Amino acid sequence: MASTPKRKIRATLPPRLSKDRINAMIEEAIVDANDLSEQVGGFFTMIEQHLVCPFRTTVLGLPVTVESIELNDGGQIVALCSNARHRQAISLMDLPLPARPPIGAEWIDAYRHWLDLNG
Repeated sequence: MASTPKRKIRATLPPRLSKDRINAMIEEAIVDANDLSEQVGGFFTMIEQHLVCPFRTTVLGLPVTVESIELNDGGQIVALCSNARHRQAISLMDLPLPARPPIGAEWIDAYRHWLDLNG
């Protein structure tokens, strides 16, 4: 049975960021990186330094608090989300940002755009 080719979904640039600004942010994040793993580490550092946590958003229709951003054992940047007693790590690619994104959310946008280019 032939497999169906995967459709690559491209993240659209948010209106608040120009293509030149996104490209400059990507360059800043990966400037000293030698491979993809180090590039992810560069983005993690920039997101960790600039993103203001905690912030609220909605995941699968439920309000959650994004408590922090972490680099998991698989080398992915994830958001640690909580709702009452439950906690879940969610990939930044899957994390919906609120209508009024927190300060520093443009680094998530830059990371998503970089992943689209390198994924």
